[in-house]
Amino acid sequence: MRIVLATANPDKAREIEDLLDGFEVVARPASLPDVEETGATLVENALLKARAVCDATGEPAVADDTGLEVDALDGAPGVFSARFAGPAATYEENVAKLLAALDGVPPGSRRARFRTVAAACFPDGREVVAEGEVEGAITEARRGSGGFGYDAVFVPDDGDGRTFAEMTLAEKQAVSHRARAFSALATALLGARDHRDGG
Repeated sequence: MRIVLATANPDKAREIEDLLDGFEVVARPASLPDVEETGATLVENALLKARAVCDATGEPAVADDTGLEVDALDGAPGVFSARFAGPAATYEENVAKLLAALDGVPPGSRRARFRTVAAACFPDGREVVAEGEVEGAITEARRGSGGFGYDAVFVPDDGDGRTFAEMTLAEKQAVSHRARAFSALATALLGARDHRDGG
């Protein structure tokens, strides 16, 4: 199955291509403009992006939206995770704002979770949505040089005490929110294809 990636983020694209094994994953055409993430939820934003690319290319498209929900910040930054420090914020600026907001919060009160919604849209109007989540905690300082986004300050419960940025890509994919969402999406897409093919 050929599917077009809606993301123009090369870090996300690399992870998603790795996760959608068995699919022909095609990069988003460079001529397509960014889709404004105007949704109030992760589901709305993922569908907005997938629909826009599907409509523009006439091919099945897949998109995701990810949020970091920090309990001590009442669930923030959530749907605004990518632009927590402003519309054009860098990874570093977002992380710096998060650490500043949690300054003085003790380790036991720094609980958080990553949530990813993955969505696929088809030219015939079909839409498939899947979610993935991983619980963890926010560190008091950056650790590790891998990954992207908030990876250097997030320690997943399902890991061994390292941040996502201290893991290899394979180690991260074994427990991450994005891996769980896209694994569920791939299973749903393959199931729909097999059903359609009568298999």
